[in-house]
Amino acid sequence: MSKPKPSRRDSILQALVELIQSDPGARITTAGLARTVGVTEAALYRHFPSKRKMFEALIEFAEEAVFSRCQVILQEQDDVRVRIQQLVHLVLVFAERNPGLCSVLTGDALLGEDEALRKRASQFFERLETQIRQALKEGEIRQGLSPRTTSARGADFLMVFLEGRIQRFVRSSFSRLPTADFDEAWGLVSESVWAG
Repeated sequence: MSKPKPSRRDSILQALVELIQSDPGARITTAGLARTVGVTEAALYRHFPSKRKMFEALIEFAEEAVFSRCQVILQEQDDVRVRIQQLVHLVLVFAERNPGLCSVLTGDALLGEDEALRKRASQFFERLETQIRQALKEGEIRQGLSPRTTSARGADFLMVFLEGRIQRFVRSSFSRLPTADFDEAWGLVSESVWAG
């Protein structure tokens, strides 16, 4: 059975992601995107009123994909340490599988775009940090875990690890995979967050 053909809207977003991935750091124009998709600029604007709306749709896709899975992890895992490890790993795997989206979320693909769009992309990481901070607090209260620091500082440290790996992936033109040696690295990270 063959897959259903993607909608024109999805084709536009897919082409945008592929352009970002194939030419990191290059400014994407609607004319170039229209050529890649094989339509006119006017056809692009029938599906998206602006380039900003295209980027927003990509950010929304990333949020839906990651945070719907985060909810599953939070419901299925009782041990907070396992929850957080799986959340961090989930985001790194998502980044590795979606390099173009990675560039959008880190803001690299948004250079020269509206500042509000860059702030919108950063909300992805802010939301993730909030979930991690809440999970750390829950670990203290429900499991009696001994944190080495406050839940806010612990969440900050975990985000530095996670965002650092994603940023390195983008900076290396997607050659340094964010999940490389994850288990070993997580052992070190975990020791820095929880005592014993």
